[in-house]
This record gives sequence, C-alpha cells and structure tokens, in this order.
Amino acid sequence: MSRPGSCLNENGLKQNVDSTCRNTALTDTLNASVTSEGRLLSTFKKDYHIRKENLTGKEYYSEEGRTFELGLVGKIKQQFSTDPTICPEYPPSLGLTGFTQQVTEVTFGKSCRAVTENRVLGVQTPGFTAAVRLGAELFRHWQVKADWCGPVYLSSPCDDSLADIFLAAGVQDIRQYYYWDDKKRGVCFEKLLEDLKDAPEQSVVVLSASAHYPTGADLSQNQWVSITQLMKRRRLFPFLLLPVHGLCHGDLKWDAWPVQYCASQGIELLCAQSLSHCFGLYGEAVGHLICVLKQNSLLLSVQSHADKIVRSLWAQPSDTGARVVAAVLSNPAHVVEWQSEVKHLVERCMLIREILRQRLRLLGTPGCWDHLTQQGGLYCCTGLNGQQLEFLSNRRHMYLLPSGCLNLSAINGRNLDYIAESIHLAVSTSLWP
Repeated sequence: MSRPGSCLNENGLKQNVDSTCRNTALTDTLNASVTSEGRLLSTFKKDYHIRKENLTGKEYYSEEGRTFELGLVGKIKQQFSTDPTICPEYPPSLGLTGFTQQVTEVTFGKSCRAVTENRVLGVQTPGFTAAVRLGAELFRHWQVKADWCGPVYLSSPCDDSLADIFLAAGVQDIRQYYYWDDKKRGVCFEKLLEDLKDAPEQSVVVLSASAHYPTGADLSQNQWVSITQLMKRRRLFPFLLLPVHGLCHGDLKWDAWPVQYCASQGIELLCAQSLSHCFGLYGEAVGHLICVLKQNSLLLSVQSHADKIVRSLWAQPSDTGARVVAAVLSNPAHVVEWQSEVKHLVERCMLIREILRQRLRLLGTPGCWDHLTQQGGLYCCTGLNGQQLEFLSNRRHMYLLPSGCLNLSAINGRNLDYIAESIHLAVSTSLWP
C-alpha cells in the first residue's frame, strides 16, 4: 500500500500510488472489488458439495442458518397489519419524522450540544448503501469550493462497494489509508496516522465508527481522540460509518461513541447508519444519514439539497421498517425488550469467536489466534492468506472474502467443527514446501 498521492489509471481515475505511478494495492483492490463478492457467490452456487459453506454474507444468520427476525419486531409488524388507522401512503422524501428524531436522539443523546442547537439533520434512506450515496452526493454542495471532487480516503481493506458508490456520485479522486496489518492481525494505527497527516486539506476520510467491515477490528477511544485532533488540525472531513449499528456492543449509543465524540469537538461530519441488522429488517432496508453542521443557519440549505438529491435517486424511502424502528425506540418497555434480544445476538457472536479460537488451539493450529476474540461485531478477519483461502474453497468447499474475512453468525453448531478443522488444514498444509 502506498502513501497518499495520485496518478491516472487506464480509466482516468486518480488513485493512491507512489511517486513512480506503479500499480499498487489500491489499483488491484478497485479492479477486483467490482466482481469479487459476485464471483464468490456465483462459485458457491455452482458448488454442489454437501458440506459447502458460504461465510461471506452481510446479514445476521440464526443458529439454523436463516436470516434472523427479532420476536418484538414480528409482534409490532403483526400489530401494524391489523391496525385500521394505518393507511398505506408515501412517506416524505427525507423520511418519517418520528424515525429520524428517534434515531438521532439515540445516537447522540438528548443533551448533545449539536442537537440542542439544532445543527443536526437526519435523513431516512433505503438502506446503508443509500445513506453513503446520499452523503457522497452532498459533499459537492456542502464544501466551500463548488468544484470539490475529492480526495476521499477509504480504509484498506474496506467494503467493496464503497469506491463504486463514490465513483457513481462523481468523486474521481479515491485513495486508501492503512488500516489492517496482516502480520500483527490488527489495526496499524501508526501508519493510519501517517497517511492522514499527508492528506490534503478538505479531504474526506471515511472511518468505521464500530464493527469495521470486513475486519471487525476497531479503533480504541484513545485512538479516536488522536484521530479527531488530527482531523481538526488538518481540516479533514470525517464520514463515519455504522454498517451494523448496535451489533458491536449491543447498544446503539455505545457503538456510536466516536460519532458523539467528534460532534462534541465541534467538527462537521456525516454518519451513515444501518438499522436493518439490529432490528432484523433486511427486507425493508432501513438506513439513516446524519449531518452535523457547524451552524444551524446552514440546516435549511443542506436539507434542501438533500431533498433535491433524494428525489432524483429514490424519491421516497420505505415506510414499514422505519415505523417499526420508531415504535420500538419511542416506547421504553419496547426498548428494554429489544435491547435484550440484541444483546443475545452480540453475545452469540462473542461466544462463536471464543469457541473457534479454542478449537484451533486444541487442534494445534500453527500461529496465535487471539485476534479472533480481540475483534468485535458481526465480521472477523482470520488473517488467512490467498493460498490458504484457495485451499479452503477448492479442497474444503468453504468460501471467505478475498481479504480472509468472514461473517461470524454464519458459523453455528452444525458447521463449527468443520470450519475449525478446515482452517487448521489450510494453515498446516501451507507450511509444507
């Protein structure tokens, strides 16, 4: 991975490369990301082996291997279906007011200065990806320079779709900063800081607030303090991500601590959230974009721009999922029941991490596997290399992301031993000449 800089690739895109303009990890990542997950899914579907395992999904899966629906959510949906006062109608373009108010409040708290000063705009979106896209579109109107088009810094590795979203919004200068260290199997914080120190002023830095996808490795609160001060000093613009909000610590406010801290430091920011995972609303795709401004005098202008963009992209978000979320968050009794269910989901993922680590230890798998339990959230970076991943897919019919990352909830009592044994064989086999 090279330090910040840019040159034009064959498609005319500015990318993060060294002074000799050679191909780098970013070039390879952007070229491969277009079809990597699609290729994996296609290969998995064509694999008819009885023990095949797909560990690349983005949903939360139950112990039975199905997408999970919370009991409370099911009951509220049933109530809605029999409520004669609820009539099907188009929601406002920026979403249901009750939804945006409740999500903003639970993210920041009632006493947040930005909220009390009316400097926060919340927009309901049809899923997390839509929230990122809306944020990317807003940058061109929000920045001081009307011709702003980047650079945008993404983590290495990151969600395959992020670069494509910014490209679709007209951002051509996309770069990456160090995030994951394969050797340490953790966040390479020193190199991350070096890259951000070299970033041009007014660069947008896309940072995971919690449950980083795809590694599951998050920054500590002390590291967030250092990054926030650096962004203030270098006039960098944070775009924070909560792709599985609530499934890192089992608490929406705790997961959003970096967002709260940045806002408390008087920094303008965007935050894209997904409420689909923690409410089991995958069919409804419930997303949310938060804009924190420096002055409330800008609120109406940004709101107007957001409304114009939304009308050209999806017109209106969906209705039912947002009503469910608002109904839960506005009722203290519902909140208690919902948090109990979410806590169970998080604890199951933590247990899977611990059991997988213990299984690998008992099998005598070479290497240290403590990083499995040091990460958090729905995703996990195993640290397996390309040769080991190829062994898993070809010999064991087990599919992980090209980065060696997997979805923990796809592991259950039925397949855990097989997965642990397969990882053990992949690592042990790769040690032979």
